[in-house]
Amino acid sequence: MLDFLFTGWGAFWMTLFMLLPFAFIFFYVIHRKSVVDSGPSGSTDKKMSRLEGIWLTVVFVVFVGVNLASLKFMPTIASAHAATTRTDIQSIDLSAKSWAYELSSREIEAGRPVRFSGRSTDTMHGFAVYHPDGRMLFTMMLMPGLSKPTSLVHTFKEPGKYKVRCLEYCGVAHHAMQDELTIVKSN
Repeated sequence: MLDFLFTGWGAFWMTLFMLLPFAFIFFYVIHRKSVVDSGPSGSTDKKMSRLEGIWLTVVFVVFVGVNLASLKFMPTIASAHAATTRTDIQSIDLSAKSWAYELSSREIEAGRPVRFSGRSTDTMHGFAVYHPDGRMLFTMMLMPGLSKPTSLVHTFKEPGKYKVRCLEYCGVAHHAMQDELTIVKSN
C-alpha cells in the first residue's frame, strides 16, 4: 500500500521526514541552553520530565514502526514470501567461473517469480542484476566451496533486457564478466 515510501525518492523523503523533527529538537535544545538559559539545569538528574518521556516514546514508536514496515523490502524476506506463497516459480541455475556465467536460461517471464540458484567454481563472484534504466535490482554473492547454492527469488515486473554484472573483483578480466537476461511478457 505505501510501497513508494521505501523505494526510490520515497525513501529519501521518508528519511528527511524522520530527520527534520530530530534536527528541530536538537537545535531547540542547543539554542535554549546556549542563549536563553546558559546556567546549570535546575532539574535533578534522576527525574525525567514528562516532555522527555513523551519525546522518547514517540521516537521509539516511529523508529520501530518504520523498520517493521520496511521489512518486506529486504531481499531475504521478499524471497521467502515469494517461495512460500507462489507455486509457479521459474528456476534458473547459474554457475560463475573465471569471467563468465553459465545460466540454465536467459529468458524469463515477467510477473512470475524466478529462483536464481548460483555457485562459484573458482573464486568469489557477484551476480548483480540491473534494470534497463540502470537501477540495481538485487545482488548475490557467490562463494566457492559451499554445500548449497546461494539462492534468491525475484519477480521481474517489466519486460526488457536486464544486465548482469559481477560486483566482486575476481581477477584481471573482472570488467568483462557480464551477461544479459531477457524478460518477456507473460502469456
